[in-house]
Amino acid sequence: MARIGNVERITGETKIKLELNLDGSGKCSVKNPIGFFDHMLKSFCKHGMFDLTGELAGDLEVDQHHLIEDTGIVLGQCFAKALGDCAGIFRSGFFIYPMDESLLQASVDFGGRPFCFIDSKLTNIPLVSMGQDGKESSFQTDCFEDFWQGFVNGAKCNLHLDTIRGRSDHHKMEGLFKAAARAIRQAVEIDARRNGEIPSTKGVI
Repeated sequence: MARIGNVERITGETKIKLELNLDGSGKCSVKNPIGFFDHMLKSFCKHGMFDLTGELAGDLEVDQHHLIEDTGIVLGQCFAKALGDCAGIFRSGFFIYPMDESLLQASVDFGGRPFCFIDSKLTNIPLVSMGQDGKESSFQTDCFEDFWQGFVNGAKCNLHLDTIRGRSDHHKMEGLFKAAARAIRQAVEIDARRNGEIPSTKGVI
């Protein structure tokens, strides 16, 4: 049975539609107006072996915060839908990812209790690049934590992201996305020894 979750969220600030396949091949085809954010989602899918499709739109003339946070919420809700009652999964995962001078760590538990702790050690200085139209583009690094807080709220999981060491904000964020992807992949994969049981002594998540 395919483990797929799809969610559409429309507010006065954003319009987001995503479909997630937990058992994919790492493909990400999402129309995303923020270049660096698109790079992060593609990295997340590639390293988690998740397939993600959809479209993101929002009031970028105001701020990137609304779109980035709401995307986190919707992606988390997609995971919650795809996992259902979490029967048969490992439930928790952990990964340390090295990215050049940076070393990043992610721990996750899909136990139904949302909690997010992030020690990213970001400078919060926006990353500046060139857009496809040749104009200057940027990514608000302070929105990194907003995305993951939204994800945790939507997925109802416990997530800890830590920068052990690092210099480049680009490397810290990308490494944390990749570490999170690998940890989440571990957590949501099917544990053959569990025989379809819900991974909780309470019998429910």
